[in-house]
Amino acid sequence: MTKKIEFFYVDAFTTETFGGNPAGVIPNAENLTDEDMQKIANELNLSETAFLLPTSNADANYKIRYFTPTKEVDFCGHATLGTAWLMATKYNWMDKDDKIVFESNIGLIPVKWLMENNQLTRVSMTQVRPQVKSIDISPAVVADLVGILETDIDDRYPIKIANTGVPHLMVPVKTRQAIDQAEPNLNELKKMNNDFNISTTHLFTFDTNGQFDIYTRDFCPNIGIDEDPVTGAANGALGGYLYLENILAQQERHQLMIGQGHTINRPGILYVTITPDAENAVIEVAGAAVVSIEGKIFV
Repeated sequence: MTKKIEFFYVDAFTTETFGGNPAGVIPNAENLTDEDMQKIANELNLSETAFLLPTSNADANYKIRYFTPTKEVDFCGHATLGTAWLMATKYNWMDKDDKIVFESNIGLIPVKWLMENNQLTRVSMTQVRPQVKSIDISPAVVADLVGILETDIDDRYPIKIANTGVPHLMVPVKTRQAIDQAEPNLNELKKMNNDFNISTTHLFTFDTNGQFDIYTRDFCPNIGIDEDPVTGAANGALGGYLYLENILAQQERHQLMIGQGHTINRPGILYVTITPDAENAVIEVAGAAVVSIEGKIFV
């Protein structure tokens, strides 16, 4: 028997249709098998598709699962943000509560509404506590893998793995120009990421001509995506890295505006808030979204 499944494309971290990072969202996935979800994610062919299911967790509103075209992943920032925006606007969650809480493979993810003049302007998700760890890899090797010169690496900051749910390799770069011109060796980068169990490789720079606080690009061939346009998970992890490595002053609250996606004509903006909490910090990633496509899939 054929099932009709409602689906949406939601462009996250943008106020413009066809900007930011598109996520697939399936709001009613309770009758889908794992195989169905993987096939749908492959058919929609976006970096991630989020599926909402009933939850048995009393502190959550839904269970959320994320699939790339090739595999399930534990967390995806832009798909979480896009799903929350859709639920707030299309499914009237704004009228029910001031937030929505998803149960994911990495724990609970609360997403709250940010309002101005009774209009939803952004949604803000709290990520899991940041962690940072060292990696035994030389800057020369990293530069070669991501397709920049070794002299482009900003050696004032360490190359490390940062995590607010899934691990990302943080690569400091001196200039935006070097990031924009990066041409990664995707096959070798995929192998390195798999060897070190890294989800994505995240290039960042403070060189933005005042347009943003930080500018980034994100490569993730090992999860089936060459480049992710605007990455909520990786930029949240970046905020944690900057705080835990004392690049940003500790015991101070920081608010960062991060630009990403411009190189591949999917420009987006993320707002990362870092709030000190004892020895660690609370990381929130916020942005706007736009529903660009809706329809039905026949399964």
